[in-house]
Amino acid sequence: MNLHVVILAAGQGTRMRSALPKVLHPIAGKPMLAHVLDCARAMQPARIHVVIGHGAERVREQLAAADINWVVQAEQLGTGHAVAQALPQLIGADQVLVLYGDVPLLKPSTLQKLSEQAGSAALGLLTVKMRDPTGYGRIVRDIAGRVQSIVEQKDADAEQLQIREGNTGIMALPGSQVNNWLSSLSSDNAQGEYYLTDVVALAVDQGIAVEVAHAADEEEVLGANNRQQLATLERIYQGRQAERLMAAGVTLADPARLDVRGEVSVGQDISIDVNVVLEGKIVLANDVVIGPNCVLKDCVIGAGSVIRSFSHIEGAELAEHCEVGPYARLRPGTSLASEARIGNFVETKKAVIGPGAKINHLSYVGDASVGARANVGAGTITCNYDGVNKHHTHIGANAFIGSNTALVAPVNVGDGATTAAGSVINQDVPETALGVARARQRNISGWKRPVKPAN
Repeated sequence: MNLHVVILAAGQGTRMRSALPKVLHPIAGKPMLAHVLDCARAMQPARIHVVIGHGAERVREQLAAADINWVVQAEQLGTGHAVAQALPQLIGADQVLVLYGDVPLLKPSTLQKLSEQAGSAALGLLTVKMRDPTGYGRIVRDIAGRVQSIVEQKDADAEQLQIREGNTGIMALPGSQVNNWLSSLSSDNAQGEYYLTDVVALAVDQGIAVEVAHAADEEEVLGANNRQQLATLERIYQGRQAERLMAAGVTLADPARLDVRGEVSVGQDISIDVNVVLEGKIVLANDVVIGPNCVLKDCVIGAGSVIRSFSHIEGAELAEHCEVGPYARLRPGTSLASEARIGNFVETKKAVIGPGAKINHLSYVGDASVGARANVGAGTITCNYDGVNKHHTHIGANAFIGSNTALVAPVNVGDGATTAAGSVINQDVPETALGVARARQRNISGWKRPVKPAN
């Protein structure tokens, strides 16, 4: 079936009180429209058309992709008018799915069900049973239960307002009827707009079947028109992610205090404490423990590794049984071999840390390699940047770097070598040698300490 998807994303979103176009407001760190695009792509359509209006260029720039046909709706005259802007691109479509750029929680499985029920000949509607359908169009059925029309809230009479089956706005239109139906729409209603929902009555009049699929729950089809609704969608999304992780074998100290902003792959028996943020692509192997208030982004954490509280890990890869933190920062390009240890207030960047090596506290190690079982003392700095270029530092296996050592790159500290505390090392230290680079101490007898004058 030649399937096309039309996503309506032209609205201004005035109730957001924001210069940012509504569909670019994020859920889980990603624009709402991006979530809808992901759902659409899961259907493997022939083409995706996104109708944009307010902030069109900003939307186009942020979500540019080869599989999107951007359609500009210069005037916002209703949903029917919005879909009509894409008509020239819908020629040859067997089915047209209509989605909304501010409904980010729709599941591909629900959309697949709607598409299959409608096929290429029927009109498909996605509806939902609601506790309070205020603001939603009502599904009007005849005595036999057949759909007759959709009545918008502002056009509904007292009896119709009692209907609890709400219209989600998501439709599957038969490609053979799209042009005729959209051309027949009228703006004779309370809003003076061209309602896409009026195609239901047209289908009934023409004897074309109307197939109804039901969303699993209200949450799946909620949109966001203001900041409060956006926050509600965020918590629903995060609740789903927490449920998925727990079902996969993760223990969450508090499912309500985890934020997932990307794709997380997990093993078994993982423990995650409160206020943890997982961004980008994350891989957590078996028996990983993550302490409270940590941020992990685009990283791999090996089996049995422990991330202690307030640590920030980005673009790093940890092998098995590593320890990090608390208060550690691992920047992109960091790689820890098995049983490596990064302690409190340590920052690394483009650093390869060997098996069993330790950088326990208050150090910066960047553009460096640290050999197996090396010990880097407190206050160590790799001076890797000369103001123009970055240079490499190598610390050999079993080396011991004394506290408060400055390693001026490029420099090599050999296997088993030692640097004395407080040294500025700007020459290579041979294997097993001691490198000392500090001023000789002098003790001055009879030194008179300055004294403040008496008042």
